[in-house]
Amino acid sequence: MFEIGFSELLLVGTVALLVLGPERLPKAAATAGRWIGQGKRMLGGIKAQVERELDAEQLRKELDQQPLLKLEQELREGIRLDAQAPASQGQHTP
Repeated sequence: MFEIGFSELLLVGTVALLVLGPERLPKAAATAGRWIGQGKRMLGGIKAQVERELDAEQLRKELDQQPLLKLEQELREGIRLDAQAPASQGQHTP
């Protein structure tokens, strides 16, 4: 996602050390780490929820289509039987 190399991390760390000082830097890094972790968990939860919603929608569409496909198949079979019935009746009559 972000293309941050070692040199960029080193530069950010150096600037943070100069701005915050050696006493406050560990606490700030721990706080930033917690925020990043919470953000990742939140994004993971949202992603999982969206995937569940999409799966549920796809399942709903499949369930809606199954009766229609069955009805279509029954209609096609009925049409075939009706089309064959007059021809077979005409041959059996003397």
